[in-house]
Amino acid sequence: MKFICTSVENLPSSLATGERAFTLFKTAGLPEVGTIARGWRGSLKRKGFAPSAQTWDFVQFCLAVCAADLAGVRSTSADGWTRTIELTIGLNAPLDWTPLKAHAEAMLKVLTGDYWTLHFVEGGVLPPNGNAQPLNRDCVSLLSGGLDSLIGGIDLVSQGRRPLLVSQLAHEDSERQRHYASVLGGRETHMQWSHGISFSGPRESSTRGRSLAFYAFAILAASRVVSSPVPVFVPENGFICINPPLVPGRVASLSTRTTHPLFIAMLQELLDGLGVDVKLELPYRFKTKGEMLRECQDQTLLTTLASDSTSCGRFRTYNRVHCGRCVPCMIRKSAFLAWGPDRDTTRYVHATLAGSDKASGPDDPMAAALAILTVRDQGLDRFLGASLAFASTNDRALYRNVLETGIQELEALLQADGIL
Repeated sequence: MKFICTSVENLPSSLATGERAFTLFKTAGLPEVGTIARGWRGSLKRKGFAPSAQTWDFVQFCLAVCAADLAGVRSTSADGWTRTIELTIGLNAPLDWTPLKAHAEAMLKVLTGDYWTLHFVEGGVLPPNGNAQPLNRDCVSLLSGGLDSLIGGIDLVSQGRRPLLVSQLAHEDSERQRHYASVLGGRETHMQWSHGISFSGPRESSTRGRSLAFYAFAILAASRVVSSPVPVFVPENGFICINPPLVPGRVASLSTRTTHPLFIAMLQELLDGLGVDVKLELPYRFKTKGEMLRECQDQTLLTTLASDSTSCGRFRTYNRVHCGRCVPCMIRKSAFLAWGPDRDTTRYVHATLAGSDKASGPDDPMAAALAILTVRDQGLDRFLGASLAFASTNDRALYRNVLETGIQELEALLQADGIL
């Protein structure tokens, strides 16, 4: 699979056989050429953004990867999943990326499970040159509309921090994101953006690389914060960060690596190599979702908002209602159960796991039950296998603890629902 992402002005007159092209921020007016974030650069300029070339090239890199990930259909690959992707990206300072090429390719393999070959060439769109004014904020925090990012925002504000909240637009969560930002006192500086990738032809639904757009938005937003380095908080519970395969068939990229500590460390190394002065933080990497709920620093506010947040992996499938049986829903339910059994007023298609039908996709309650039984019979370490091989000795013990507690939270849910 071959892709090129560049400016309209540097779009080649002809493409290699099988190659697909995308232009950044402006349409080429050609039906066979896709467009990424049309009009966004101009909007950023009007809002006072003037990022460095290094930051802006990182944004262009992330958006190009998202486009290739979305247009590269896995079913056409040899094994129906693992792709071989060759991506050419037009940048302002491609020579800065040359020594980082192998690292960036390895990082993308961790994230998507594919084999990437990257080419960095001249042809990037110039950064927006707005009238840059620093914002009265001291950090950046991702705000998705989910429960973990809500807790992250609440805790930062409770600590006296002034987070610049950054969201990736999602049809069902956009208004929720704005509401949370308003409640947290960041409505005026809340950044809501979309990668806006448009093209003709089939789309890949797995989109393992989509999170890179979120990180691009966060790093761009950090250019408006006066701090050195700028803390960028990624609020995600440790169980989901590691996302251990519940059954052997869900290894590697079959489970998402969006906030995996190994990926975050590699992303930090890339940013350091580019000279982008930010520090990625995973503040809850050693906490379960249940622990995050119990330890949130404003329990009154959390109680008001928690059940309104979203977690479901099939939210669109069920017309913006939590299914109640996917892995994210089960972890959500188990966390509420650990927090207090009467606190969860979320509407679920399946209020209980008992008797919930497997309408589509994997049978997640069965996978959770098998994982729990494996831990019971063979021990946690046998279940985890090499899942924690990436971690240092000290961190490994902490990650092991959070995974053990997370399994116990799931076990309590399955027992309460009569599955175990």
